[in-house]
Amino acid sequence: MKTAIEIFSQLGARLASFGEDDDSRRAIGAACRENGWFTPDDIIYSVGAIRDEMLDRSKLETWLSRYDLASGRHADVAVIMAGNIPLVGFFDLMCVVAAGDRALVKPSNKDKVLMHYMIEVLRKIEPDIPISDYGHQRVDAVIATGSDNANRYFKSEYAGIPSLLRGNRHSVAVLSGKESPADIEGLKSDIFRYSGLGCRNVSLIFMPQGYSLRLPEVEVSGKYRNNYLQNRAVMTMTGRRFTDHGSCITVESDEFPTALSQINIVRYGDLSEVTEWLKLHDNELQCVVTDVVDHSRRTGFGMAQRPGLDDCPDDKDVMSFLLSI
Repeated sequence: MKTAIEIFSQLGARLASFGEDDDSRRAIGAACRENGWFTPDDIIYSVGAIRDEMLDRSKLETWLSRYDLASGRHADVAVIMAGNIPLVGFFDLMCVVAAGDRALVKPSNKDKVLMHYMIEVLRKIEPDIPISDYGHQRVDAVIATGSDNANRYFKSEYAGIPSLLRGNRHSVAVLSGKESPADIEGLKSDIFRYSGLGCRNVSLIFMPQGYSLRLPEVEVSGKYRNNYLQNRAVMTMTGRRFTDHGSCITVESDEFPTALSQINIVRYGDLSEVTEWLKLHDNELQCVVTDVVDHSRRTGFGMAQRPGLDDCPDDKDVMSFLLSI
């Protein structure tokens, strides 16, 4: 069988034409019909980000060189995937295969088309790739991602075996007030990409006292726009203060918003206040978009939706988990 580096770098090469050939266009159309929140632009962006950030041969070589993969151990690992954004479960699948284990995959009903498409391409590259469907057969370990309610179910269902379980997380941005137009353009992607449904979507922004942020109006999906119009109407009727940005509203609050189309704003006098808040809420955070404070999951403007091989979801190293089984 080909090595993981050979398999996944070849996958990257094959995905170079994604969205341009008939097979991938059919997959995009079917995926959008399967999940009304998906758009062709978001799907193509997701595949491009995976190709650029995770499937580059030199990046794969550097990443895997950090792990001892010569143990010869093999495990059956259930990979239960979320479906809030396109191909959100791909990294877990890749980690299991790269670790030398067999991935027993259960895609979300909201993202089956794209995941099956990727698996079929992988099988064309390596017919013996250890990927199978998961039907609740016995497994040695599980990686599962879902809501907090689903996470509680996972804890009960898979008690007694090694488990890497993920629930809800949120992302924030910390501004200095000196951001460039390019930074704000990047922040736009960090907020609106995938209709705000990902745990890496920024939904709370820290900014200095006296700084005024105007978010650019963007083209959003129909479902997102309906959410925005409904939320704006409720805010108006209840008399709550907000700022309308044409595609979303902003509200001054230090809590994470519940509406997709609402971004909360926190004003600070000193960055130490922000640092303390981040420490207190670390277990709720996925990533922090900023260039002015340190954080273990810090990322640059415009990069929140382009996680690399070292951007561990929930700050948990998937490969280290697998190699500890």
